[in-house]
Amino acid sequence: MESGFTSKDTYLSHFNPRVYLEKYYSFGSTHSAENQILRLLLKNLFNIFCVAGVKGDLLIDIGSGPTIYQLLSACESFKTIIATDYTDQNLQELEKWLKKEPGAFDWSPVVTYVCELEGNRVKGPEKEEKLRRAVKQVLKCDVTQSQPLGAVSLPLADCLLSTLCLDAACPDLPAYRAALRNLGSLLKPGGHLVIIDALKSSYYMIGEQRFSSLCLDREAVEAAVREAGYAIKQFEVIAQSYPSTMANNEGLFFLVGQKLSRAA
Repeated sequence: MESGFTSKDTYLSHFNPRVYLEKYYSFGSTHSAENQILRLLLKNLFNIFCVAGVKGDLLIDIGSGPTIYQLLSACESFKTIIATDYTDQNLQELEKWLKKEPGAFDWSPVVTYVCELEGNRVKGPEKEEKLRRAVKQVLKCDVTQSQPLGAVSLPLADCLLSTLCLDAACPDLPAYRAALRNLGSLLKPGGHLVIIDALKSSYYMIGEQRFSSLCLDREAVEAAVREAGYAIKQFEVIAQSYPSTMANNEGLFFLVGQKLSRAA
């Protein structure tokens, strides 16, 4: 086991997107903790984007990883989606699904579940195609940089979404606060920030590989988000946790913030 917080280089060399997908997102009918968490994630994302009405032209997904579940309801509310991640292998895995390449991860059980949440207006294959059309770019992202997307020029987003990312990217609270400020440069005033993450987690596992997580409680998250220039519109905590063989979190949180006009 390595000492200290997991480095960026370790993610580039040791993060295996396929093992991650198969362990956390092989959605089925069983009542495993990871399946229950995924259902809760999907329900809350549906509520945020399809019920609460967080919508607009452009959504940037920060730290997409190799996953698309977090975008299935968002593509009903945003015309354009940009997916981002730090690791090349995650971006490649995303591209594989977007381009329908052989060996792409099968998201169809997750897509079917979201279609049911949304009232079965469309079937799974149609939903998948809608998301593929919405995702216009897949970009490299580093939230620790003042320009998280580097030299790429984009219009300011109507919404930033970050799911199970920031606690793994930030080694301490000052870095977390800085990351939120950095991301604010991508969002228009009045735009929404949606964060879903683990609470009080110090690690998560992918196979035998252990990755660090910044141990966050509700108070620290709320203070950091407000300091970065957002009004908190929603903060919900769910008690469900992963088994200790996967992570040591104490529930998860769902936050919706709105960027104040005076924020940088």
